[in-house]
Amino acid sequence: MPTFFLDSKDNPKIKHLRGLIEQNTYRKKQGQTVLEGTHLSLAWLHENRKIDSIFTTEHALSHPDFEKILAKYTGMVFVLSESLYKDLSTLGTSLACLAVVTLPTANYALDFKADTLILENVQDPGNVGTLLRSAAAAGIEQIVCTKGSASLWSPRVLRAGMGAHFTLQTFENIALKQILEQFQIPVYVTSSHRAESLYSKDLRKPCVWILGNEGQGVSDYAMQHAEAVSIPQPGGQESLNVAIAGSICFFEMVRQRI
Repeated sequence: MPTFFLDSKDNPKIKHLRGLIEQNTYRKKQGQTVLEGTHLSLAWLHENRKIDSIFTTEHALSHPDFEKILAKYTGMVFVLSESLYKDLSTLGTSLACLAVVTLPTANYALDFKADTLILENVQDPGNVGTLLRSAAAAGIEQIVCTKGSASLWSPRVLRAGMGAHFTLQTFENIALKQILEQFQIPVYVTSSHRAESLYSKDLRKPCVWILGNEGQGVSDYAMQHAEAVSIPQPGGQESLNVAIAGSICFFEMVRQRI
């Protein structure tokens, strides 16, 4: 295992790593992103994907989880001081592992007859990652994000997704008006107003779910071109967190199909 020690924040490799962690435009330009933590790296390798480079600390090198990664990775390992790693990390207490990977290139087309999740201007990285994780668990393999949604391949969204990204077909910066009317299956939006109960719908066949912005919900266009469903809330809350609402919808769909 070749290792190289880095101790300066001005080192070009450190500057490159920081840019990938912090800047969406830089990630797009470089065609790379960062997987933080051993869980994501192991999930990535499990899908037979390649890691470009790894940054860690001397203390983490001998940890069993890190050794599992090194069993499948033969490239250079850059070892950082604890202070420099903490300055870069967004997790804080996890085992030191920052893996640089090449962004996947989409080689598939949108399937207008398949179960689909559309995120319309969902901005919180935690919500986006959680929704991808729930969608993958429910068997939804196709994810569409409109412009304004959090970047799917940002480290924060990746962390919340817990590896769900690696089994999904994802499309970003898609205009809703370009695709919505092409779907040949039912399209649903969640709404707490003027909507039928989720539990009154037949969800046994493929469908589309549109989930909207945390504060404003879905757009008028989405509302006009979809069936609105509500989630009964006998406790009387005004609304649910978008990731919670989406997960409830996905698993009602699963329940009906089992």
